Amino acid sequence: MDTKIELHMCANPDYLCVARAVARQVAQISRLKKKETEQITLAVVEALTNVIRHSYGGPCDKPIVIKFNKIKCPDEKKMALEIVIRDFGKRVDPKTIEGRDLDEIRPGGVGVHIMQSVMDKTEFKQAEGSGMLLRMIKYIE
Repeated sequence: MDTKIELHMCANPDYLCVARAVARQVAQISRLKKKETEQITLAVVEALTNVIRHSYGGPCDKPIVIKFNKIKCPDEKKMALEIVIRDFGKRVDPKTIEGRDLDEIRPGGVGVHIMQSVMDKTEFKQAEGSGMLLRMIKYIE
């Protein structure tokens, strides 16, 4: 059974509640535990917030595409929830994407740490043409 849902939204924080609801529902449908569902939801919102802030420089009408798929991981031979977030904004070298030093006590800058700590795999890459692609995988126990 594949879960294939694609959500198109504008890079506007007003729409994060919709993405949050979809992420939560897809995680529940995928039979993830309650704690994992909440963690995945947080990771998706953090990723989208980073796109709005860093790729687009703030709220705008530019698109963000979020895809949710239930997949079989060939290397792990298990089922997983795959979340792919595509933006069409600023491109950066994926090697430069990292969270700030957690020893610094200040707000912000922990989204990448959250994504990497709650997901089993996170991959950033430049998208064809413009923008970035983030692929996050969470194995289903």
